[in-house]
Amino acid sequence: MKQANAQIHIENLRLRTFIGFNESEKKNKQDVVINAWIDYPAVEASQTDDVNKAVNYRTICKEIIHHVETNSFLLLERLTSDVLTLCMKPSNVCSVKVKVEKPHALRFADSVSLTLSATKDTD
Repeated sequence: MKQANAQIHIENLRLRTFIGFNESEKKNKQDVVINAWIDYPAVEASQTDDVNKAVNYRTICKEIIHHVETNSFLLLERLTSDVLTLCMKPSNVCSVKVKVEKPHALRFADSVSLTLSATKDTD
C-alpha cells in the first residue's frame, strides 16, 4: 500500500511582534496567530520509526518563534512569507501553507489574515 503525504499542522501559535506601519504599531507589540500546514512524504518515517526520516516540527516552531519575536514587520505579507520560508527549509518538505492572523486589526472584525503557500520543484 502506498501512503499519501503526511501533513503536520502547527495550530494557533500565538506570538507577539511589531507588525504594521502606524506609529502605535511600530512602538507596541501586537498579537499574531500563526497556522502552518507542512506536507512531506512520511512513508519511511512511519515504517521505520526513525526520527531522522521525519520533519522535526519542534525545530521549525522554535525557529518561527525566534524570528517573529525578534523582528519587526510592516506588512502581513512579509511576516507570512518569512514563516513560509522557515517551514520550507527541511529537505523532505514538499509543500507548505501558512496563515497569519492579526487579531482586532479592524474595528468590527475578529482578525485580518493572510495565507501563502508554496511547493518545491521536483525537477
